[in-house]
Amino acid sequence: MLKSYIKGIEYYLPEIEVTNEILSNEHPEWEVEKIESKTGIKSRFVTANNEFASDMAVKAANKLFETYEIDRNEIDFLLYCTQSPDYFLPTTACILQNKLCIPTSAGALDYNLGCSGYIYGLALAKGLISAGIAKNILLITSETYSKYINKGDKSNKTIFGDAASATLVSSNGLCEICNFSLGTDGNGAENLIVKEGGIRYPHKNYTERVDNYGNINSSSNLFMNGPEIFSFTSKAVPALINDVLMSNELNKEDIDLFIFHQANKFMLEHLRKKIGISENKFFYYIEKCGNTVSSTIPIALIEAIKDIKCLSGSKVLLAGFGVGYSWGGTVLKF
Repeated sequence: MLKSYIKGIEYYLPEIEVTNEILSNEHPEWEVEKIESKTGIKSRFVTANNEFASDMAVKAANKLFETYEIDRNEIDFLLYCTQSPDYFLPTTACILQNKLCIPTSAGALDYNLGCSGYIYGLALAKGLISAGIAKNILLITSETYSKYINKGDKSNKTIFGDAASATLVSSNGLCEICNFSLGTDGNGAENLIVKEGGIRYPHKNYTERVDNYGNINSSSNLFMNGPEIFSFTSKAVPALINDVLMSNELNKEDIDLFIFHQANKFMLEHLRKKIGISENKFFYYIEKCGNTVSSTIPIALIEAIKDIKCLSGSKVLLAGFGVGYSWGGTVLKF
């Protein structure tokens, strides 16, 4: 079986920065210190009204090509992960193929996943290489959850930020992509949802409601049932980590660094302690950009590499989990 590697990786953040100070001014009952203590986030970035997920995707990919001197003519497959596509149809990946001047001989597809999306993308890319279908896959994640969030929804506004990442997966590179564990439980679908705007509920009803915490929302906005998401994560992630370790014939002590989906600091600390991971082996990168959904893991991975946390010979466990419900994990060998 052909091995698969991450050969290059970059990310892009939009220009509009939303600090805790800005949010506190909009919602005086939320003090700056309170926001940071609850979420672990100081700042997040959001797209302008005329900037969309595909625009960020192009910028992230071009940054990747420039940083690693990648010949875009060698890209033979494009995978695009988003839950905020430009259109119902056509597939945004086809539009990106044209905008990025990738050869028309390349395959291209969208897939709709959130917080586990990067892990699933790596799994799909590895499968394409293993099957001999493609040699150089461009994997892009890009999300604009900010466009789904009601301006009066102070809880979700503090957590989510927009971002895009671009990764080249090839038959050689920085680190080998090892075995996967993947899972799904659609029973929790309505606990993190934008209910209206699709084919089942095409007509948007902007009738607003106020929850018990003072957040304003409607069925056309992003809804998150925080307690239910926390409960799901507490059960699914420890089991996921055990399964990833087993599938790679490793013990927890063999892992040099754990990089989880950067949901929020409280949840991450809860998971770290529950699984029994030491602080020096657990990587955080949420303070400066918030929860960027499918881009949190690649962003954190890039920053870990910059911080020299991923030395030659090290093993890094990646784990994504959330909306769907969906979860997945793998190990990278540097």
